[in-house]
Formats: sequence, C-alpha cells, structure tokens
Amino acid sequence: AVLTLVATAGTLVACGEENTAGGNAVAIGGTFEFVSPGGQTSISYPPEDREKIGNINGVNLITDEEMSLDEFDGQVVVLNSWGQWCGPCRSESDDLQRVHERMQQTGKGTLLGINVKDFSRAKAQNFVKDNGITYPSLYDPPFKSALALGGVPTSVIPTTIVLDKQHRPAHIFLQEVTEDQLWDVVEPLTHEESPATGNGGK
Repeated sequence: AVLTLVATAGTLVACGEENTAGGNAVAIGGTFEFVSPGGQTSISYPPEDREKIGNINGVNLITDEEMSLDEFDGQVVVLNSWGQWCGPCRSESDDLQRVHERMQQTGKGTLLGINVKDFSRAKAQNFVKDNGITYPSLYDPPFKSALALGGVPTSVIPTTIVLDKQHRPAHIFLQEVTEDQLWDVVEPLTHEESPATGNGGK
C-alpha cells in the first residue's frame, strides 16, 4: 500500500522552525512515504505496510568522519533528529542514551542521531560531551537527510523513527519520548528475522 502524507500540522508539537541553510548530508532513494492519520504523534506501521527508506550519508558530528545508515545493515536503528537548542530534545537525551545502551547489549541495534538546525557545531558537540552521549550523530543543519524519510515534517523536532532490521519505519514518534515508550517498540523488533542472516534475530 502506498502511504501518503495526511498529517494535520496544527496537532504536531515541535520546537519550531529554524534557519535551514548550509550542511552537507545527503539522502538517496527510498519508497517510504510518511503518513500521520488524524495528526497522530505516535504512529505504528505493521510489517505489511512498511517501506524501506533511502540511505542517509553525512559526517559524524564529533569526529567529522563519513558515515551512513547502510553501515548498520541487518540492525534495528533508531533515528532521532535533535538540536541542542530544543528543550524536549535535551530532556529526552538521557532516555535515548539508555535505549542505545540496551540495544548495544543485545548486539542487534543502535541509535543514530541527526543533529539539525544547529549552526554552531561547537554547541552541539559540547552538548553531546557534557551529557555523556555515546551514540553517533550525523551533523546535518539543514536536515537534508529528511529527503530519505518520505515526507516526515522537518519542522517537528524532535522526531524519532524506529527502523526494523530491513531499515523500514516500524514506528514514528513526533514528540519527546521516554525510555519505556521507545524500548516497548524497539525490543520486539530485535527478535524479528534479520534479512542478512535469516536466523530470526535470536
């Protein structure tokens, strides 16, 4: 089934739109099209309705090394768009860190941040270091990587997209998330069959 954008903008809570110039992240391909029935801020996609997103490439916020979503083939990936200027992003960062640590313990997943609308890279780097965040983030001020995400509204920050092992969105949060909310979505996906191994992910 083709999914189309029907979100009601007035119902989405976000930090607000910022200047979107600059940056060098790129997004390629993908068949996923975002849908938010009735302007929901927590949207689940059953396996039969999931479509693969495009690959996302860019530079690591801290190390400046090239990185891409494809590096995590066969793993559950939680994408989180964030900015240090965004209050809800700051509030949820410790919850995201704990989910990342739990996924790393299973060896079946990772969290990947997408730092957006932070035109002072040093401020974003300091936020990561000061808060003990160990998961990597792409540095993408203009949120160019949103092109791979099928119409996810770039004005809604934070946005958290949980990808299954085939890198298809299984759940999208257009809101601040807690550790429990996120883990309840992530944990079942770690047991789904891996396309790389076919061993059921167990």
